[in-house]
Amino acid sequence: MLQRTIMAALLAAVAAAGVYSWLSAPVVAVIGAAPAYKPNLANGEIIFNAGGCASCHAVPDQPDRTRLGGGVAIKSPFGTFYAPNISSDPTDGIGKWTDTDFVNAVMHGVSPGGQHYFPAFPYTSYQHARREDVLDLFAYLKTLPAVAGKVRDHDVSFPFNIRRNVGIWKFLFMDGKPFVADGTKSSQWNRGAYLVNSFGHCAECHSPRNALGGIISGERFAGGPNPEGEGWVPNITQKRLGEWSAKDLAYFLRNGELPDGDSVGGAMTRVIKNTSQLSDEDLAAMADYLKSLPPVDGPPRPKRKEGGA
Repeated sequence: MLQRTIMAALLAAVAAAGVYSWLSAPVVAVIGAAPAYKPNLANGEIIFNAGGCASCHAVPDQPDRTRLGGGVAIKSPFGTFYAPNISSDPTDGIGKWTDTDFVNAVMHGVSPGGQHYFPAFPYTSYQHARREDVLDLFAYLKTLPAVAGKVRDHDVSFPFNIRRNVGIWKFLFMDGKPFVADGTKSSQWNRGAYLVNSFGHCAECHSPRNALGGIISGERFAGGPNPEGEGWVPNITQKRLGEWSAKDLAYFLRNGELPDGDSVGGAMTRVIKNTSQLSDEDLAAMADYLKSLPPVDGPPRPKRKEGGA
C-alpha cells in the first residue's frame, strides 16, 4: 500500500512538473521566412511616440529623448524594475538584434536568449500591434544614437524573480489576439482604438490590477492605485470624462492642459511629451475612441485622513 502511495505521488509530481514546463515555456513567433519587408521610418517615428518609448528608456536626467540607454526605475508591488538599454549600441543595446528578436520581444515578451521578460514591459498591450508597425519601430530605433552602458539588475524578490513563472502569468493574462478593426465604426475610431490599446498601452496604468498583477478586465480603464505606490491613476471612461469633449481630450494629449485650465502632473507629464509629438489626426482618433468608452466604476478610492498631507 505504501509503495502504491509513493508511486502515485511520484507520478503526480512528474505530471505537475510537465504541466508547469508546458505552461511556463516561452512562446515565440518565427518570422524569418516572412516576405522581405521594407520599413517605413516615418511610421516608425510615429510608433515610437505613440508607444512612449522615451518615457522609460531614455537616460534619466538629460533632455534628449533619443538617448535610449535606459535606467528609469519602475516601481511595483513586486519589486523595482529598471528599463533596459534599447539604443542601437551593439554591445549594451539592441544593435545586434534581428527582426525576429525584436518582434518576439515586443509582441511576446521573450528575449533573444529565450527568457521571459517581466510584464513591467507592457507587451500585454503590444501583442495587439501589427507586425509591420513593430518592424518600422525597430528600423527607426536603429537610426537613433548608440548609448553605451548596461542597466543594473531588477530588484525583485523571490518568487517573483523567477522568470519561468512569467510563462504562467502570460497564460493567465495574455490572449495573443491581434487588433481587429470594427466594421461598424469609422476609420478614425478604429485608428484611435488601435493606438490606445496597442502601442499607447493606456490600460496598463489606467486599470486596476488583481493580486497577481493582471488587469481586472471588467474595470479596464477605470483607474485605480498607482502601481508605483503613490497616488491614484484616474478613471478615463465616461464615468469621469463624461463632461469632456473629444476636442478637450485631443487638446489634453497635445498640451497636458485640463478643461478647467489646470495642468497635468506626475508620470502623465512624460506621456504628454510623447503624445504631443503625434499628428492632430492621431490625437483626434485617440480622443474619439476614448470618448466612446462606456462609464465603468473603478475601485473605491481611499479617503484621505484628516490632517494628512
